[in-house]
Amino acid sequence: MKTYTNTENKDTRSGFGDGLTELGKTNENVVALCADLTGSLKMGDFKANHPERFFQIGIAEANMIGIAAGMTIGGKIPFTGTFANFSTGRVYDQIRQSVAYSDKNVKICASHAGITLGEDGATHQILEDIGLMKMLPGMTVINTCDYNQTKAATLAIAQHHGPVYLRFGRPKVANFTPENGTFEIGKAVQLTEGNDVTIVATGHLVWEALEASKALNENGISAEVINIHTIKPLDEKAILESVSKTGCIVTAEEHNYLGGLGESVARVLAQHKPTPQEFVATKDTFGESGTPAQLMEKYGLNSAAIEKAAKNVMKRK
Repeated sequence: MKTYTNTENKDTRSGFGDGLTELGKTNENVVALCADLTGSLKMGDFKANHPERFFQIGIAEANMIGIAAGMTIGGKIPFTGTFANFSTGRVYDQIRQSVAYSDKNVKICASHAGITLGEDGATHQILEDIGLMKMLPGMTVINTCDYNQTKAATLAIAQHHGPVYLRFGRPKVANFTPENGTFEIGKAVQLTEGNDVTIVATGHLVWEALEASKALNENGISAEVINIHTIKPLDEKAILESVSKTGCIVTAEEHNYLGGLGESVARVLAQHKPTPQEFVATKDTFGESGTPAQLMEKYGLNSAAIEKAAKNVMKRK
């Protein structure tokens, strides 16, 4: 069984910030807009090095999206930055009308997603943003798992023409994907091979899926773990090939089970290969205040929950 090592816990938002810094040096069309959260989004280096290409919009997220859409007309590639809740829920109308409808080349970069925002509580956490974004025609939706992958994704989306929603988080998490690795939009990454159960995970739950696969292996269960970093377009081929071998699947995400990765996978299975599926996700609820670890435990978003789901779904084969 292939194993992955966490060399150092790092926050994914720093991966975005470092990727943006690199883009600033290599692509003069890249501009950055922020809604009064420069430090939280790690956009300070870009601002310091390219003040003429950085725009502090203030607490006016809808205005930020409108400005970004307009900038694309002149050939710029705008990266907007604020919390995921404010990047989507607060400005959905502007994204739909000014960005998605007219296929504007705006990169909506959203930090502090999910419940791992922690102590700020339910008003700042968001667990429905993937659903909101994936339903917009033409919108690419990416949810990265660690620092390295977030940096690589930030670089990759600058080369992709069209609207993108890039989702990442606040806390320091395991950093285990290859440094300076390539990022292919819409291409899942198989992390381990297995014959008994497929586990497809996204974002912070990818590392938890790997930890679950180790525990399952110790119990004689062979789990195939796949990193679904792109929710839309979804790598349907990778999913179908895996379940053809294992006969059952667990989906794991830091998001509501309504509208997230799990539902996208369920659609694929219903259309092409009906397969037993278990969902590791929040169950139609808001979050609350607490440390990230406490919340992940309470809402069943950890390796133990994935291990349990894997054992349950295998009984349904």
